[in-house]
Amino acid sequence: MLRLFAEVTGNLDAIKTVGRGLVIGLAAIGPGIGLGVLIGKSVEAMARQPEYAGQIRATMFIGIGLIEALALFGIAFSFII
Repeated sequence: MLRLFAEVTGNLDAIKTVGRGLVIGLAAIGPGIGLGVLIGKSVEAMARQPEYAGQIRATMFIGIGLIEALALFGIAFSFII
């Protein structure tokens, strides 16, 4: 499909550039939503039970690391294209 579209437009490099932009953009949307939900729910949990704030914070940071890894994978995949 990509080759067919490149034959119509006559420029494969332009199509690859658009694809890279889409990959980076879509790779940023998912982790952004995930971080918003994670941090919001963690703050809510800390407000409800302050005695578990340390444990919730530690778990939140592990989750943040995993979510940010998804964004880094998206950037790495854009360079592979």
